[in-house]
Amino acid sequence: RVTSREAPFGVVPLENSQAGSVNETYDLLQHTSLLRVVGQVLVRVDHALLGVPGARLEDVRRARSHWQALAQCEEFLSSLRIEPVPVHDTAGAARMIAQTGSAEDAAIASVDAASIFGLAVLAERIQTEKENFTKFAVLGTEDPGLGEPDTTSLVMAVLDRPGSLLGALQPFAERGINLHKLESRPRRGKAFEYLMYVDVMAPAGSPELDAALKEVEDHTSMLRVLGTFRSAGEPI
Repeated sequence: RVTSREAPFGVVPLENSQAGSVNETYDLLQHTSLLRVVGQVLVRVDHALLGVPGARLEDVRRARSHWQALAQCEEFLSSLRIEPVPVHDTAGAARMIAQTGSAEDAAIASVDAASIFGLAVLAERIQTEKENFTKFAVLGTEDPGLGEPDTTSLVMAVLDRPGSLLGALQPFAERGINLHKLESRPRRGKAFEYLMYVDVMAPAGSPELDAALKEVEDHTSMLRVLGTFRSAGEPI
């Protein structure tokens, strides 16, 4: 909807502090040449177990939610021998439970979802790590004005030869540019080839980053700037 201009921005999950990267988002970024990363938001995530009205915690046999939420609540589910059932998203899981009416099925979602879908909160803050955060990327075609950029996201295909990865990363170190994140993902359409996603602590267009990228090109078959933005601040 953002590419068709129906919405000015889209927000997608990038990484959870416990369960790690959201691979679907990185795969999506391979094919979003019309969009760029224009911001980041850090969100505190508290999960609750939601059931139909009248259900008891001991009644629950299955919990439905997004796989990331299930992974974040693995210890809780395991302790009660509740079977995790992955679905598309947490809100969809809550809606599904509201429609089933079964006391043996529950959803992992927010407390707000319980109010929206008329469900009972059977347990709160069930995530393994109580300090649980998810980093989201803001995608758009224009700068949303979230602050002076200090981070640039890149994607590159490093040449398949000895020393290429070192050669692709060394130019940043030589200029004092910190690598905030380095992520490898399979390259679609090219079996057993990989793309490297890199977040560097420098705004696009800075002389140091421009000089580094010029050298990086010698060690890659593809190099693209995904966006430049202000890094996520305090969680909301």
